[in-house]
Amino acid sequence: MTNNSNRLSQADLVSGIVFVVLGLTVFYLSWTMPRLESRGIHPSTIPGLVPMILGGLLALSGLLLALRSWRQGASRHFSPLNSLRAMLANEESRRLLAMLILTLSYALILVGWLPFWLATFVYIFVSIVLFERYLTAKPVPLARCLILAGIQSVVVALVVTLVFQEIFLVRLP
Repeated sequence: MTNNSNRLSQADLVSGIVFVVLGLTVFYLSWTMPRLESRGIHPSTIPGLVPMILGGLLALSGLLLALRSWRQGASRHFSPLNSLRAMLANEESRRLLAMLILTLSYALILVGWLPFWLATFVYIFVSIVLFERYLTAKPVPLARCLILAGIQSVVVALVVTLVFQEIFLVRLP
């Protein structure tokens, strides 16, 4: 097995394990959601049914990916630290990590601390500027980037807030 395919196989092993853990977490959290039997909700329409199915399928897919990479020899010469370094060494991985940090910051910090519309505006604005200006091979000029990010952020924050409040009737923080 070549060095490059060995690295890809090891990356698949790590990714498979992450997908299994994520899928099982989604499955468990969906399973523990209220069933709403007291309201006469039919078992096939419980709120957590679709996420539970998707979590199970994600865990199964992760398991199949990890098993395939294991059979291809990913376990030989496997070093979690070296695999992590190799996965973060390319541009796509840095972009993924940046998006993960932005999304978790939005969900865990901004929503609830700021009004929903403002948290959404900040999240969209920072995401656009970061990815269009700094995490790209062809950066957009700063003034143009800020103007377009501002316009898009206002539109998205407004539309998302109105859709959740007026159509889905969700009380937003």
